[in-house]
Amino acid sequence: MTSSKGKEALSDFQKTCLNIVIVVGSGLICLLLSPMRFPGIELLGIAPNWLLIWVVIWSIHHPIIDGAIAGIVLGLLQDGLTGPFPTHALSLLVVGMLTARLQRQRLIQENVVLVAFIVFGMAVVAATIMALQMSFRHLLWPDSPYLSLWQIWRTHQRVALSSAILSSLWTPALYYPLHRWWKG
Repeated sequence: MTSSKGKEALSDFQKTCLNIVIVVGSGLICLLLSPMRFPGIELLGIAPNWLLIWVVIWSIHHPIIDGAIAGIVLGLLQDGLTGPFPTHALSLLVVGMLTARLQRQRLIQENVVLVAFIVFGMAVVAATIMALQMSFRHLLWPDSPYLSLWQIWRTHQRVALSSAILSSLWTPALYYPLHRWWKG
């Protein structure tokens, strides 16, 4: 082993264990931040979509299948906190796959501003998928607990825009530490 500034380098096993701890820990922190509303980070009653930000950052650094799996797992965990319908797993699955696809086409550079724009777009995509799920439920089941179609899509505009703005503004808070870890 080589030494660096008086400290021994980590073995491969230690690096793997530390990577698992950071991946699981950062995902759980984002999951726990999701239902919390802190003063100053809300816009029209909407908070940043922390899990979406995490999935986008993960998908930038990993293959499409990994982005899809991360989206499904975190979406199901979020569904466990919020309720099973509409499911967040579907929207985060699509976000993970689309972001990884952008990375495979080399459209994403290592630039936090570009990543923030991608988060903005993916937040709109995720909110639209949620609104589509509610619309289909409303159309298929007349006793649906959701609003009318007109109200669903009117609310969607406010939710999608607020979530996209806040999520893209908070992207650097997650991007810098996670990108540095996964790149290094």
